[in-house]
Amino acid sequence: MSQCRHCRSELNIEFVDLGFSPPSNSFLKMEALLQPEINFPLRILVCDTCYLVQIEEYASHSDIFSSDYAYFSSYSSSWLAHAKRYTENMIERFGFNSDSQIIELASNDGYLLQYFKEKNIPVLGIEPTANTAKVAEEKGIKSIVDFFGTRLAKLLVSEGYRADLLLGNNVLAHVPDINDFVQGMKIVLKENGVITMEFPHLLQLIQWNQFDTIYHEHFSYLSFITVKRIFESCGLHVFDVEELSTHGGSLRIFACHEEDRTKQHTERVINMTLLEEGIGLNKIETYQGFQKKAEKVKDEFVRFLIEAKTSGKYVAGYGAAAKGNTLLNFCGVRKDLLKFIVDASPHKQNKFIPGMHIPVVEESWIRKHQPDYVVILPWNIKEEISMQLNYIREWGGKFVIAVPELLIF
Repeated sequence: MSQCRHCRSELNIEFVDLGFSPPSNSFLKMEALLQPEINFPLRILVCDTCYLVQIEEYASHSDIFSSDYAYFSSYSSSWLAHAKRYTENMIERFGFNSDSQIIELASNDGYLLQYFKEKNIPVLGIEPTANTAKVAEEKGIKSIVDFFGTRLAKLLVSEGYRADLLLGNNVLAHVPDINDFVQGMKIVLKENGVITMEFPHLLQLIQWNQFDTIYHEHFSYLSFITVKRIFESCGLHVFDVEELSTHGGSLRIFACHEEDRTKQHTERVINMTLLEEGIGLNKIETYQGFQKKAEKVKDEFVRFLIEAKTSGKYVAGYGAAAKGNTLLNFCGVRKDLLKFIVDASPHKQNKFIPGMHIPVVEESWIRKHQPDYVVILPWNIKEEISMQLNYIREWGGKFVIAVPELLIF
């Protein structure tokens, strides 16, 4: 029997089972198509003690975040704009300057720290994937290639690194030992320092049927109630929370040492707690019945693709995102139904998505083949993509999204 990552209670309640699939960012080169591919169960459980929604761990942390990691944050213009706004807001709110130390956990290719660096504020990135960290280093951003936790936190402190601002965007859900990760943050945070963490909001996943945000990289699916409990158990106080539109609906929490009395506790903390309790995120029955919602999306999407094929329509995809790979593997969609997937990142082009082996190509393929439909797989940036590809209207092309329900526009 599996144990909860946080409170160690036995896990015996299933949230959703999406079958078997390979790690979502393990893109394949042509020669790898002839080799066996490892698939892992994508089954999610919920703890009936602390309500942490979590994956049963099969794929190892080091296997998922390999040295040839395919996700580079800087290829999304909307995400870069988000990072720049964050930088400006943090400087304005907390007064960070050249005497401050900014540390980012999961700093990727320096997409965010570059904006602090432009303001002459010292930065340090912690990034487990060597190829993305190398790109950050080329931007002049010092990066340590390692997984963060108490071990690395103690090492950083011994080398003189303490954070005035310790941040992490979309990393809290990615760590297998969430207690050790949060304990590490307390160690490396300065006495009056600030932590900010952004993560997809479990409430949005449930309400908007965002099952495709479930993949092996995400070990946890987080509510505010549960995150607050985890931080408090590690001696950290959550003093503010903001709702964000990123990734289909996220939260940004603000935390400090529980001993720090310099931070103003906002009413948003109380309001978010009341909201989640009102929805029932502190009741186990709220988490049951999600399987049927996921299967409804699967049935509608596959039906659309089959009808398009039998009608002689050409269907392509855009955005070889992890969420798209979850959707396509769960639905069993191969290149007979979806001819190719365009992606802006050259690190994904000329490869094949894991599991379904649909080719990933550059954008010129859209003009060349003039598909009747383009399925936008990263639906969270559908506005950005549909504006970029608006030229498909010239030949009568239409866009499609599958989540939270089938939409053709």
